Amino acid sequence: MKRFLPDWFLTGMGGALVLAWIFPRPGATGGWLHPEFTVKAGVALIFLLHGLLLSFAALRAGTMRWPVHLVVQGCTFLFFPVVGLLLWPLLRGVLPPGLQLGVFFLCALPSTVSSSVAMTAAARGNVAVAVFNATLSSVIGVVLTPLWGSGGAATPGQSLPLGEVIIDLVCWMILPLAAGQLLRPWLGAWAQRHKPKVNLVDRLVILLLVYTSFCESVRQRVWAGQSGLSLLLVAVIALALFVAAWRVMRWTCRRAGFPVEDEIAAVFCGSKKTLAAGVPMAQLIFGANPALGLILVPIMIYHPLQLVICSVLAGEWARRPGV
Repeated sequence: MKRFLPDWFLTGMGGALVLAWIFPRPGATGGWLHPEFTVKAGVALIFLLHGLLLSFAALRAGTMRWPVHLVVQGCTFLFFPVVGLLLWPLLRGVLPPGLQLGVFFLCALPSTVSSSVAMTAAARGNVAVAVFNATLSSVIGVVLTPLWGSGGAATPGQSLPLGEVIIDLVCWMILPLAAGQLLRPWLGAWAQRHKPKVNLVDRLVILLLVYTSFCESVRQRVWAGQSGLSLLLVAVIALALFVAAWRVMRWTCRRAGFPVEDEIAAVFCGSKKTLAAGVPMAQLIFGANPALGLILVPIMIYHPLQLVICSVLAGEWARRPGV
């Protein structure tokens, strides 16, 4: 029965939204949670923990498969954002500006780390390639995601102080990640032994960031007048983006003659988008935007969608002959 029960983290996201709707004041600007400080501290903690758990030995094992890396990073940071740019004029006037920007932000995000590796392992794919690509995607995304985001936000009345954004991302994401790596000789084994608890802290911090992200939107009544039809359209767009990326990745991998193990890793890493890094990035990039809650909606829809579809794909690949 466990496979039919909702994941506690997905349930927690729903709970965070309900809590923000009922009690927005604590997580809004000036609230007792002081999101202007707790958000950045939470982001730093998340990436410090990622650094403690990240093994560079596993990364070295996958570095030489550079054709696969080019395909994966090309899909993540070129195919997706270009599709987002093509969708931009089509969605103008169809979706509220916040959701429109959120769709583009979804396209500009890096890949996931933990779930890409977990799905690749479950499907009997090349885990070393998945670890390398998922990690490389996170590092590249610190620069490319705000660069793409600056183009997406370049609409009347909106602008991004790109230099400040990148400095914030380096200070609160890259430096804590590096600090975690430097602390691995002393704390790495401890973090691995307590990995479930470390992951629990990571997820709870993300739920706190989700809550604070929506509090300001609710307080400023950004959600007033939003229709369920808009959310349904976002869900359809999210599904279409995943299917398009999945088909492009499979076609490219087979044309390039990749072994099936590399194809599995490439498909999972190239088609997935990160919620774990996406929420902190949105907080740092669009923190001053009152529509931040709307901007996060597409990735919050895409996240459970990709988990369900990839779980089915992983099961099918795991049952292939010869493994």
